[in-house]
Amino acid sequence: MDVALQGPAGRLQAKLWEPEGGRAPRAVAVVCHPHPLHGGTMDNKVVFRTARGLQHAGLAVLRFDFRGVRRSEGAHDGQGGEARDLGAALDWMEERYPGAELWAGGFSFGSRTAVQRALVDPRIRRLVLVALPVRAFDCSALRDVRVPTLVVMGERDTYGTLPELRHQFPELPPGIETLEIPGAGHFFDDQTQELQETVRAWAARVLDERGATTR
Repeated sequence: MDVALQGPAGRLQAKLWEPEGGRAPRAVAVVCHPHPLHGGTMDNKVVFRTARGLQHAGLAVLRFDFRGVRRSEGAHDGQGGEARDLGAALDWMEERYPGAELWAGGFSFGSRTAVQRALVDPRIRRLVLVALPVRAFDCSALRDVRVPTLVVMGERDTYGTLPELRHQFPELPPGIETLEIPGAGHFFDDQTQELQETVRAWAARVLDERGATTR
């Protein structure tokens, strides 16, 4: 469903998906879109498929447009403002689903934004990072991530590949899992369904493991 939430620079437009069949969510997530100045929106196909994978694993998932994108108020910041927008989206999800475990994720610029927020927001318990742009942006904050994380890279991504990520971060923190989708470029082209299933399978597995440790 379409929703609007109050962000630090004004109203943010968003879309919420809840688990199918009226089930209670096993966790909740916010997924961020790619760079606002390069056509990024919450309807980007990679963001859509990432969010769908999480929904199919049993999560409630929120996508939103950063400040200055389409009907979201404000202007592109690029100096941490988008990470604060993510914080507002997490606030909204926390209020709607009190007590639920909060996850964050994103695609490209959105994945970097999720990492930035995770370092200052202890509510974020897991991260899903798709096409982390290690060639295009400083992603060194990844070294400080201390929550279970999935990083999915495309083999032919011009903004950064898994070998480049491993070269920059030869000793990733414990709990960070990396996966490569063979042949995929930055936008995963005809492989978005494979991306969706990759995200779904990881999320379902970690939720099952979490359930096993609490029984």
